[in-house]
Amino acid sequence: MILLLLLNKKCYLRSVIAGPRVDNDKLYKYSYSTEVGLNRPTGSTRGNAGFRIGSDVDISLVWRNPEIQDEQLLRVQISNVEVESAGKRSRKNNIFHGSSAESILGKVRLEALQRPFVVLWKMGKVIIHFIMYHKNAEPATIKNLKRGVASMLMMQLNSGKMLEVNDASGKCLVEYKATKDQVIRIKHLDTCKTQEMGFTTHSPVLGVSGKSASETVITLENGIIKSADVEETHTLSVNARHKAATKVLSRQSLTLKKIELGPVEVAGKDAASVVKSLDDKLMSVGVMVEKVKTKCKGCPTLMDTWKAVRSQLEPDSLSKAKAPRSFLTLLHSLRKASKSEILTVLPQLVDAVTSAQTSSSLAAILEFLDFSKKEGLVLQERFLYACGFASHPTETMLQSLLELSQGKIGSTDIKESTVIIMGALLRKLCLKGACEVPTVVKVKEMLLAGPDSTRVESEVQMYLLALKNALLPEGVPVLAKYAESEVGAFNTIAITALQRYNPELITPEVKKMLNRIYHQNQRIYEKNVRAAAADVIMNSSPSYMEVKNLLLSIGHLPHEMNKYMLSKVQDIMLLCLVCSKLVRQVMKDMVSHNYDRFSKTGSSSAFSGFMARTADVTCTYNLDILYSGSGTLRRSNMNIYGQSNNALLHGLQVTIEAQGLESLIAATPDEGEEDLESFAGMSALLFDVQLRPVTFFKGYSDLMSKMFSMSGDPINVVKGLILLTDHSQVIPLQSGLRASVEFQGGLAIDISGGMEFSLWYRESKTSVNNRGALVVIGNVTVDTDFVSAGVEVGFETEATLDFITTVQFSEYPFLVCMQMDKTTFPFREMVSKQEKLPSGQTFSSKRSRDQLVPGSEFPLHLENSNMCKKVFEQAW
Repeated sequence: MILLLLLNKKCYLRSVIAGPRVDNDKLYKYSYSTEVGLNRPTGSTRGNAGFRIGSDVDISLVWRNPEIQDEQLLRVQISNVEVESAGKRSRKNNIFHGSSAESILGKVRLEALQRPFVVLWKMGKVIIHFIMYHKNAEPATIKNLKRGVASMLMMQLNSGKMLEVNDASGKCLVEYKATKDQVIRIKHLDTCKTQEMGFTTHSPVLGVSGKSASETVITLENGIIKSADVEETHTLSVNARHKAATKVLSRQSLTLKKIELGPVEVAGKDAASVVKSLDDKLMSVGVMVEKVKTKCKGCPTLMDTWKAVRSQLEPDSLSKAKAPRSFLTLLHSLRKASKSEILTVLPQLVDAVTSAQTSSSLAAILEFLDFSKKEGLVLQERFLYACGFASHPTETMLQSLLELSQGKIGSTDIKESTVIIMGALLRKLCLKGACEVPTVVKVKEMLLAGPDSTRVESEVQMYLLALKNALLPEGVPVLAKYAESEVGAFNTIAITALQRYNPELITPEVKKMLNRIYHQNQRIYEKNVRAAAADVIMNSSPSYMEVKNLLLSIGHLPHEMNKYMLSKVQDIMLLCLVCSKLVRQVMKDMVSHNYDRFSKTGSSSAFSGFMARTADVTCTYNLDILYSGSGTLRRSNMNIYGQSNNALLHGLQVTIEAQGLESLIAATPDEGEEDLESFAGMSALLFDVQLRPVTFFKGYSDLMSKMFSMSGDPINVVKGLILLTDHSQVIPLQSGLRASVEFQGGLAIDISGGMEFSLWYRESKTSVNNRGALVVIGNVTVDTDFVSAGVEVGFETEATLDFITTVQFSEYPFLVCMQMDKTTFPFREMVSKQEKLPSGQTFSSKRSRDQLVPGSEFPLHLENSNMCKKVFEQAW
């Protein structure tokens, strides 16, 4: 009985660990094919760009380990190679028609591909390859194709999951489902670790999503591989528009044709000695795909590219799609260029050179710009802004700005921009998991200690704005301290910075501080400071009593602030925000919600709405306008948000602030604002990056001089080219081929703002003008050194968005009209495919679809519509 149990146990272990085998004296003749097709996910395989390689493959046993029967050396030889198109095309469009394998691959590559190689096969796993070594080593492409053939032998005869490194794709989690005569191998491609690391945009809203799958079905007959079929797909799409997507389809097939009499296995103790006895020119190579360096024949130089697109990058062209399209073309050239080449195209390409984010481009731009001089301020600030918008900044870039800030800078404005942008880089590096690298730690310490290290008001504001960009958890106490400062500018920056934090970081102590400011428990604050504090309270999981106290304050606030807070509460209820349920609960109490409290009049307002709602992205806007009791503008705040993939992007914030204008119209300032200096300025936050604020005027004398010289022309806040989407990766396919993925999105933007003030007509007008053009292009290329194929998808658009506020204060109550207009704009989608042979034969196809998106005036509240009618009736 015991003997039977032991025998059964031995048989069980054998069934679990035994692997497939190849018999001695046999030659297994297979047909093999591998193909790669590139297209859109919805495209038919008949229209794929790509190629197919077919051949015969002979496999025979060289040696079997006498102690471990499942450890075998196999000889593999490829022959009768054919190369053809992956898609079904007419003879005219088929560049492979009439071409032999030798004319496509070349004689040397074909000979190398058909040269036999040896594989160490253990328990069904490919452990290592042995490839013949010659004076001229085999090209990487040929070695990769051989790796693809060897990958077809990967299997195990029992079900389960495990990490495998014995595959051309890299180290991956693999799941096996085994039955008697079939093995299904599912590779979880999202777990794969490869030698080539790419990069992607830090914001998911602007980023690229991918979905991959790989399945191999192997059929066995008496332990011999009868057939193996692989289908591997990779789909990549732009998160903001999933229709802009590409698909890589890779297929492999290995089918047994017949078995013939083959060579006799050789004797030997171990694999290494056997291989050496076979041929001392055999060398071992790993199973992972090698990087293939392809040379571009006839490709334009950086200077050639610059000359071709120069006219399309003029300042007057920045609102046209041709500007960002040319910008992306230049970007590809810049990423391949050396420092000396880049220096020849400066200063015109500051935005593009910085956006390239290579060591050569950074070295070139830093050598070119002289920050110790006041000349060239525009180029210096363009460089800094491009750093702030960097898609994948490095520690070196942050270190460069740190050294720059510690050196001599000729302009105070540039000094401020440098420190502010360092905060943006700090945040992006922390999001990448590099929060503890030495340079980041130094900059963190500098920014956290910065506000207390100086008594110069402008420098304190500079550090607070940098902390607003950095969003460090450690920065919350610093910002909370300056939120209660006696300087109004510090209050506003600190509180608006806290508004950008995750509500979980707004501690009970910080909320108490915000309530003290809003309710003026310790001292009097300016209206815009109190309004900002109320915004943070309402967006930070407020308690029942906090909401109730805010509602009870309405009716006891300055006249215009009463109206602003009332509009804010109504806006929260309209949009069904997180706290709207709590607000409704509080409003059941008639003390909090009654006619007297909710019938307050005024011109201030807060309104939110949808700009666009699609399956991929939701775009919302809000407009907050706060006036003083005299009718002059106190604060205008416009925000645009994008939401996609459960992520939020603060796309745009333009804030215009004014104070101390009551003396111009002989009006009485509101409480707490009697001694404010005359001031007006604009601050912009673009794609989560706070920029340096711009001042229209400061001081009464400056106000008067600019009032009499005011032309009405807007003041530029930011103008240039921004790299929004930037995704690069290499996908190693199991077939041994490599797919290179590049998705880039370029934005040409021009944001300006202005303020007109007429004592004669007793009218003021503020305007925020946003003009831009967006181009997003994604391409996937499989480029060997003998054939290349690619697909490119993309879309482009041009748009204008204007926000204008007109105030007539000739009588009270004064008239206020807000307008937010979107002009009719074009939208184009494109797709192109191409195949190319070394002989110069090329196939290409292009398709596009154009449409016009109607313009519109975004709806605001009903009161505003009625007010605008009165304003324009009087103007008429």
